[in-house]
Amino acid sequence: MTEKTQNTPGTPITVVVTGATGRTGRRVAEAARAAGWRVRAASRARGFDWDAPESWAETLRGADAAYLVHPADVGAPAATRAMGMLAREAVSLGVRRLVLLSARGEPEAVATEEAVRESGAGLTVVRAAWFAQNFSEGPLAEELRLSGGLVFPGGAVPEPFVDVRDIADVVVAVLAEGDRYAGEVVEVSGPRLLTFGEAVAEVARATGRELTYRSLPARDYGERLTGFGVPDEEAAFLTGVFGTLLDGRNARLSDGVRRVLGREPRDFAVFAAEAAGAGAWKP
Repeated sequence: MTEKTQNTPGTPITVVVTGATGRTGRRVAEAARAAGWRVRAASRARGFDWDAPESWAETLRGADAAYLVHPADVGAPAATRAMGMLAREAVSLGVRRLVLLSARGEPEAVATEEAVRESGAGLTVVRAAWFAQNFSEGPLAEELRLSGGLVFPGGAVPEPFVDVRDIADVVVAVLAEGDRYAGEVVEVSGPRLLTFGEAVAEVARATGRELTYRSLPARDYGERLTGFGVPDEEAAFLTGVFGTLLDGRNARLSDGVRRVLGREPRDFAVFAAEAAGAGAWKP
């Protein structure tokens, strides 16, 4: 694409949001609707199935942009193949702009980024730090809520946990700018570094509960995953991912939120207080 385009403020666009019921997709859909855009939620309930490529065209046809997030880890082989195929399908149907949610510091994710980039779309990659909402939604939240503690292979390595609402705001702002961020990688993180133990302590302060954190080696955590019913192959992949991402390589801040939105990212303590007020960790 050679001609630079920019969406006129107030002009409604149609955006496809994959993972629209998930942590980031739900917020992207909300932010896009708040901007006055038409949102197509790509979900099985609406006829979209990642495992059925023949179902994709109906969702993509006539859309201006798409937010891509796969239910598997972004670096999983299944995600690389499916996202590359979906991106090519989107381009063939006239979808001009794509935003891919990727991960900071995960080498396997680069293959997925390249597969989507090869489609020829105007692509922006948003590489995100570990989600703050992983503590309030999903398995980690349930463990904290029910057991009063968290067992995880995070060690004492600090991470700049990012609020997924900031991710959503960045995605919508990037798309609103047309081609301004096409071809770029935007890294987003929170405003400060916290270890997993410190993050749990923040949750404890917000809830008034006594919560504990215990670290264990990634390989041992893999055994816990299989004990929870995670398939062996998936558990092995996730064990490798955790061993990579939690080795200190991500113990740094990124300026993507400030660069795109012109403000500081939300602090983990603010997230924890709001989530606690909403009853996220209520026993």
